[in-house]
Amino acid sequence: MGTHYPNPADIRRDWLLIDLTGLTLGRAASQIANILRGKHKPTFTPHLDAGDFVICINADKVKLTGDKLDKKFYYFNSGFPGGMKSASARTLLAKKPEELITIAVRRMLPRSPLGRATVSKLKVFAGPEHNHSAQQPKPYKLPY
Repeated sequence: MGTHYPNPADIRRDWLLIDLTGLTLGRAASQIANILRGKHKPTFTPHLDAGDFVICINADKVKLTGDKLDKKFYYFNSGFPGGMKSASARTLLAKKPEELITIAVRRMLPRSPLGRATVSKLKVFAGPEHNHSAQQPKPYKLPY
């Protein structure tokens, strides 16, 4: 008996709604990355994109523990000489909380074409409103 590999036509993707209010950034990001990859399903296959779509709301209410708000920095480069820019987690959380969640989840996914396709299924919103109600997302509570 051989190992069963799901066909791309057999893969069923759900839409999950996760409320990030009061959750720790790293713990939430690691669980979201597992959901995006499909590791929570019995049909997980490492070389296929079999995960679910994830809608994260209230990204501005996520927590960072310790001194990370002031001591954690994110670096961006425009590609030009001298184009290095940096922002602390506090300023990024105040200006673009969606970007903070997206960066944390993206860095927990594989650095490959499969990882880039996987992160495109993540939809992050700063407030409680989102524009994916037509997909009828199911509320999902992260384990911890």
